[in-house]
Amino acid sequence: MKLDEYISQALEGSPESFAIQFKDERLTWGWVKRTAEAVEAALKAAGLEDDDPVGFVPKNRPEFAAAMLGLLAGGRHVVMIYAYQSQEAIAGRIAELRLPAVVASIKHWGEHTIAAARTNGTAGIALHADGVAAPVDGLSLDRRVDQAKAPNPRGVALLTSGTTGPPKHFVMGFEQIARGTISESPAELHQRTQVPALLFMPLGNISGIYNLLPLVAAKRPFIMLEKFELSAWLDYVRTYRPQEMGVPAAIIGTILDANAPKKDLASLKVIATGAATLDPEVRAEFERRYAPTLILNSYGATEFGGVVANMTPEDRLMYGVAVEDSVGRAWAGARLRIVDVETGAPLPPDQEGRLEVMSPRMGPDWFPTNDLAVLDENGFLFHRGRLDGAIMRGGFKIVPEVVASALREHPAIAAAAVVPVSHARLGQVPAAAYELREGVTDPGAGELEAHLRARLPATHIPIAFRCFEHLPRTMSLKVDMGGVKALLKDLAA
Repeated sequence: MKLDEYISQALEGSPESFAIQFKDERLTWGWVKRTAEAVEAALKAAGLEDDDPVGFVPKNRPEFAAAMLGLLAGGRHVVMIYAYQSQEAIAGRIAELRLPAVVASIKHWGEHTIAAARTNGTAGIALHADGVAAPVDGLSLDRRVDQAKAPNPRGVALLTSGTTGPPKHFVMGFEQIARGTISESPAELHQRTQVPALLFMPLGNISGIYNLLPLVAAKRPFIMLEKFELSAWLDYVRTYRPQEMGVPAAIIGTILDANAPKKDLASLKVIATGAATLDPEVRAEFERRYAPTLILNSYGATEFGGVVANMTPEDRLMYGVAVEDSVGRAWAGARLRIVDVETGAPLPPDQEGRLEVMSPRMGPDWFPTNDLAVLDENGFLFHRGRLDGAIMRGGFKIVPEVVASALREHPAIAAAAVVPVSHARLGQVPAAAYELREGVTDPGAGELEAHLRARLPATHIPIAFRCFEHLPRTMSLKVDMGGVKALLKDLAA
């Protein structure tokens, strides 16, 4: 079945049936359909053709879930813009992308975003909490301005997390989305019940789409959170007593830190996790405290169209201790191989090297990743770290040079480096060290943080800024990253 057919089937069902709960309000599939249609009508009224790409700034709210379904059902090419950043940063993305139209919350349309859109001849659509989609005053589509075109085939341009290189927009076609998030997704296995699901992953990247679309395909209602909140998660588990749930790796530690009572989690047989490597000690402690619940790891990326390695309950029980920290075996026809980092030559089982992936839903090519991994003789994949030094902050990958480069744009900064610092719950967080230009006063952490927030997503902001007279250097005068880590090692505490 095609993606638009999955969505249309859900939207054409009984309009009065329960679709989304947000806070204390329950919304119907009829409301979802009306909101989806309102967005499409607003785009048509603005003068957009069917093949015009549309920028989308989705927050985790029902009106954006409905709008996304409308855009996908209509075959619109959607370009995601991260919503949880400053208005100045969003304006920068609008200016850079040069799209014919952008759909965003009424709260995102302000001085900076309107100015960027007006310069590009971009039509602005303001989405309201009640599902109303209205044109933004002073913005209209201007075809005289050079604007971006949709690729062929169309799909969704998602911002990657950095598994195969620096973060960038990566287009998944509609067929690839249908396969990766519905027909070949492990999440599809868990939609047999009509008990409401819990959705809190961000709609702007693959994790949110990966969680939303299987629910829509099964026409399963869901409770939506703007962001993960432990109290809401525990309330859901206590109320609905699910046997299976999926959460990012960082949340496993959050539950442990909260010392949630075992009886509250007693219904859970399986917790599926991914997005980041789960600390084996955290996994072991969770399974000890909440036995017999099993944690099952997985591995995937936007570039692969979703999950390509997945641990199943059957494999975990059959192979036991030997695979408890594996991310599972190849999934949905994917192929995995380990190659020598220097030569690219394939390696035999149980030898560490660079992971390469062939995901048939994305094509016949092998993708070289930036992950170190091991494949055992039974095909179980073990993640061993990163080759590019990317920082894994919970489920978010941060390329340090991206943050350091933005920091160096500040007029007071002569040199900067960003390194990972260990964190008990999130795994790693970024920290920054910098040198000042001669004769310049230190702007301080507050000003530097504001400087970065205007340019980068919130997840990229360092937890500390340290000024040094001279950063350590290598013999070739490059900043010595090992030396910077040593300077900041006290932050790990």
